[in-house]
This record gives sequence, C-alpha cells and structure tokens, in this order.
Amino acid sequence: MGKHGGVPAEDEAAAPPSGTYRLQLRGTPEGRFGFAEAAALAPYLASLGVSHVYLSPILQAAPDSTHGYDVIDHSRLSAELGGSEAFGAMAARFRAHGLRLLVDVVPNHMAIPSPPDLNLPFAAVLADGPSSPFAKWFDVDWTAGGGRIVPPGEGEPNYRRFFDISGLIGLRQEDPEVFERTHALLLNLVEEGHVDGLRVDHPDGLADPRGYLRRLSEKAQGAWLLVEKITAGEERLPPDWPCAGTTGYDALGMVGGLFVDPAGERPLTDYYVALTGGPHDFADVEYESRRYVATHGLKPEIERLQGVLQRVVGERRPGLERALVELLVAMPVYRAYVVPGQDPSQSAIDVLDEAAGRARAHLPEEMHADLEFVVELALGRGERTDAEFIVRFQQTSAPLAAKGVEDTAFYRWNRMAALNEVGGDPERFSVSPENFHAFCIRTARDWPSTMTTLSTHDTKREEDVRAWLSVLSELPVEWTEAVERWRNWGPSPSPLEPDLEYLLWQTLVGAWPLTIGRLEEFLTKAMREAKTRTSWTDHDPAYERAVLEYARGVLADPDLITDMTSFVRRLAPYARYNTLGQKLVQLAMPGVPDVYQGCELTGLALVDPDNRRPVDYGRRREHLLRLDTGRQPKEVDDEKLLVTSRTLRLRRAHPEWFGPGSRHEPITSRGPAAEHVVGFARGEAVALATRLPVGLERKGGWSGTRVDVAHQGWRDVLTGCTHMGPILDAGRLFETLPVALLVPREIDR
Repeated sequence: MGKHGGVPAEDEAAAPPSGTYRLQLRGTPEGRFGFAEAAALAPYLASLGVSHVYLSPILQAAPDSTHGYDVIDHSRLSAELGGSEAFGAMAARFRAHGLRLLVDVVPNHMAIPSPPDLNLPFAAVLADGPSSPFAKWFDVDWTAGGGRIVPPGEGEPNYRRFFDISGLIGLRQEDPEVFERTHALLLNLVEEGHVDGLRVDHPDGLADPRGYLRRLSEKAQGAWLLVEKITAGEERLPPDWPCAGTTGYDALGMVGGLFVDPAGERPLTDYYVALTGGPHDFADVEYESRRYVATHGLKPEIERLQGVLQRVVGERRPGLERALVELLVAMPVYRAYVVPGQDPSQSAIDVLDEAAGRARAHLPEEMHADLEFVVELALGRGERTDAEFIVRFQQTSAPLAAKGVEDTAFYRWNRMAALNEVGGDPERFSVSPENFHAFCIRTARDWPSTMTTLSTHDTKREEDVRAWLSVLSELPVEWTEAVERWRNWGPSPSPLEPDLEYLLWQTLVGAWPLTIGRLEEFLTKAMREAKTRTSWTDHDPAYERAVLEYARGVLADPDLITDMTSFVRRLAPYARYNTLGQKLVQLAMPGVPDVYQGCELTGLALVDPDNRRPVDYGRRREHLLRLDTGRQPKEVDDEKLLVTSRTLRLRRAHPEWFGPGSRHEPITSRGPAAEHVVGFARGEAVALATRLPVGLERKGGWSGTRVDVAHQGWRDVLTGCTHMGPILDAGRLFETLPVALLVPREIDR
C-alpha cells in the first residue's frame, strides 16, 4: 500500500471486509448523485481506507424517487442513476482502486407508481385480478377487495403494505418464482464480480426471513450478506440465519451509551417529568403509542389478521380479537421467528410468553383464556394450527414495533433525545465499560463480519448531534438552568406541547448552527410523528403554524441566540472528546465499521431528509490531503478525519488483527481517573479513548492514572508519538488528542 493509504494491493480482493462507506444515490435533477458521481469518489474512498463502497438501492425506482427503496422494475438498473453502462463503468473504476461493492436489496415490497403501468407486474394484477400470472407476486386479500386490488386512495388497502405506506405493496418472496424474478439481475451482478455484498432491507417483513436468506446465500455464494435487522433489548440475531450479521444498530447504542454519564439520569429524568408532566418511564408511552398505531395507521393490517383469526375459529369473538391486539402491542421485539409446520424455537416461545405476561395486565381475567389461545395459535401449537395466521401475526408485529416505537413513541418521550435512536432503548440511559466489552467479545466470537455504525440514512440524528447531547448528562444543572432561561425569555409562553418544546432546545444545542429551513423541516416531522396534536394524516394547521412561528421567533432573537451559543461554546471541548472517542471505538471494535456519507467530518444532520443532503467531497479531499502531507489537524473536523482514515487504513492493512478470528481484549487502567478510559486490544493494536470528560476535569485531570498495555515499545498512529510501556501515563498518552491508536513501534502503519 502507498504511503498515504492509496490503492490497496491486488490480493485484497480476497481479504475480509475491513470498512465500508455508505453513499445515498439519488436520480432526481435536484441533488443528483448517480453512478458516475459515485465513481468519481473512487480515489478518495480508497485513500480514506475503506474496502467496500456501500450503495443505496440501484434498481429502477418510481419517478422522482429520492432514495431508491420504491422499486418498480427488478430487471433494470436505474436509468435516472445512469443505467447499466454507467453502473459497469463505476464498478470497474472501484475495482481499479481496490474497492468492492456492497449493494442494498429491497425484497419486501415494490412501489405502486403513478401511473401504475410503470410497474408491469402490478398493472397486470390491477387489470386481471387473481387470474393474472403475477397475482402470486403480491400479498393481497382478494376477498376483502371483491376479487380486485384496491389501489391507494380508493378505500382501505387490501394488500400488505410496507409499514403504513399504501404506495408500497408487499411481495411474496416465499414463492420461488417471485424470488427468481426479483433477484435475477442482482445475482447476475454478484456472479459477474461487479457486486461483492448484499444488504437486505427489512427482512422482518418477509414470511420466512431464514428461508429467504438460505435461498439468497445459496444463489450468491461467497457474497458478504448483511440484514437490516433491528434487535431490541437483549434480543440476539437468530444464530441459524446464514448471513454475516446486521447493519449495526445494536453497536450504535452500545458505543453511544459509553459516553453518557449514569449520574445524569436522576436529575435529567426529574427535570423532564417536572417540565412536561410526562411519565418517569418509557414503557407507558410505548404502550400508548403502539395502541394508537394499531387502531390508526396499521388498522387495515390488524383487521386482516383478525379476519384470519375469525376464519380459524369459525366465528367472530370480540374477546379473541382484543386479546390479539393486546398481544401484538405487548411484543417485546419486532417479531418471533416461527415457521409453519416446524416446532417453535425456545427463543420464540420466550418472546410470546413475555408478550403474554405484558398483555395479561391489560385484559380482564375472563379474557386470559382467549389470550392463551392466541399465543398457542401464533406459536403453531395446540389443536388448531393455521399457517397463514402464524406468518401474518409476525408480519403485523414487526411494522407495529417500527411505527409504534421508533416513529411515534420516540417523538413523545424526549427525556434524553440522544437515546431515542433506531434499535436503541430510551430507558437504557448509559452503558458501562463492562457491558460494552461483553458485547464486543460476543460480537468477535459470533458475528465477526457484522457491520457497526454510528449514523445511517434512517437514524433520528447523526452521530455528533448525539455526541454533543451526551455532554448534558454530565452538566444536568447548567443544562436545566439554561432551558428555564430560554423558555421564559420572551413575553408570551410557548405554544408547543412541553415534550416538543424540550426536544426543540435539545435539537438546537445538539445540531447548532441550524438554519430556520432545516429546523422547520425537523419540527414538522417531529410533531406529526408524535401524532398527539397533529399528524401526517390529520393535520392541525393552526398548531403547526404556531410551532413554526415560535421557532422562527427563537432564531430571530439576537439576545437569546447569544445566550444559547455561549452555552454551546461551553459544551464544545467536551463534545470533542465524545466525537473522537465514539468514532475511534466504533472503528476499532469487532465488526466491520461503516462510515455514513460525510461523517468522516463532524456529522450534525437531523432525521431524513436532512441527513440526505449533498456532501461536499471537495472539502473532504482537501482536508485528507493536508493531513497526508504532514500538516497538523486544525480543528475537530481534521481530528475526526485523522481518526477515521488512520483507523480504517490500519484495519485494511492488518485483517489478522481486526477480521474474523481476531479477539477483543479489554485494557485495564488504574488510578483516580481509571473510569474515564475505555480501551481494548485488537490483535497487536490497542485503541484507547477518554470518556465522561466533564467528570475527568472535575477530578483535576488524569493525576497519575496509568494504562496497562502489556508490552513495551508503542507508536500512536494518530499523533506519531512513541510510548515505552507496558505501563503508560494517561496524561502523556492523551496530551494531544483524547484518543490513541497504538501499534508496535516497528510497524510502520
């Protein structure tokens, strides 16, 4: 490899994945970023140090698609992105720079475009109903539609949707012909060597995720397979899934939690409750939110499942219907994995048992027997078993979890907005180093090629917004005093619901500086997702106007903004510690790290569409070149780019330290500030980061804290400093940067 990372060696095509860079492709004239634009980044991405370029969907999507998840033709590469010729040229250019391709696959659904004729299979079924040869492609309740599909806008949809989006119709990948026809092009690209990995979107929507993955892994032999599986709480990825792991939301929560101070939980919770009148616990909010979605947005899916239940028992029984809804609402995870005709696994039984325990509390005693009946039916046990009920129960519980929790409850309970993240648990305030290391040891053992991430196109806020907000856990008194000042600044009280107002102040501080346009876009989404005063389907224009007018007033008040920017400046030195610390930890821990587009520099975007804005790659190239020609980092952007590029390059150069078969070994620190170091060895490299910097400062700094790195003779690849060891002084170690990446001194990279 060249001196500054350059082009990886030829034999690296066979090396395990070492790092990915996610690009959001877009075919619209505004903000266009197609195959040619992606190809132009090849030299930069190779120099940054990744092994794979990770693309959003590449197949033909609906007109004006901004993301590609609304596929209308599986047999064509997107014309708007450049078509097959541009794709081939892009793949060749990446290959010439030693880069491989990981591509997003959308098996769960297709788009219903306007006009519908643009989706030929759908148009055929719309015209000919169940007699169409394409009828088996889609998951349609023909009885409910009187033998026809009820398209969007013409009544209650009678087909499985993606979540509550009527413009996306569920595909039946359990049918071998549907699988073949929808995957032929992608599998051909794998076979021809253009595509090296596949990332499966929303596997929990499928009838049988494990069966689907078995078919895919057989057809795409040797490809790196990842699934966008959201695990909840203690849930683990099913060990019998033939894939390399998930897209990394589990890692996101574990890494972020390391940089949140557990001591802040009590004061911040007390303040939140006093300010909003909301509950201390998230559980009640989650229950109400799931109930709301079950009776509103996902009502057609719930009613269809109740219809299946009625068919199974031969009559309509309100007790059973209510028990079914309560069981769905109580599911502790997205879904259980039960396959008709097979005995349920112990984990599926445990999930349904836990859900039944929760549901029982919301049902009168006379309905407990109904609940038990539904549980047995969902597990495929007992006298009556029904394949459709088993499958549809799971296909309904997954979107209910996504819409009820991430897209509703997360916008209703903002005790600490940094924790309200996809795959996260707002109730888990922080993560101890011990729990983090246990997670990493398990990952290295069970899923060494899983992905890790800190930001995605779906996260509620980018990684460094969370890094700034995490500082508030260490400064709860100063923070609550500041919020009280800002709330009472103007002559009239805020018209915002208290929770939304508290989210507003957190958002301003975490993502500052914010333009009014970006803030209005975020607030509109936040209040509609909460579905308390207004929603996407039931607007309250007067309330929305009042909210946005208030936000404009805040940004237009020079004295208030001066006060707020002064508070943000107070957080800045500590946020730097968190930004660099969480990035190094994510990049060096077990798994394959993904860098979301642009996040090699500070990432302060909010939820989509804010996080899908064009990225200034010219600026990033310039910064990297400056660092690579010996210039010192000038500010946090430079420091983050230094951490990102040096760690990615080290991983690529030493797969034996970081890849499959390698270990994660916690590093021990001793002394008065030992709890402020998190460190681990990966092969012959050692990654060390500072955590909870406000507490460290209060202790008077490192004051003799020592780090045991086991051997003598080290060099920090971030600063070039050499250290003797085996016992290192933390003060000297973190003199220049709050992070260190050590390698044996004789190793050049």
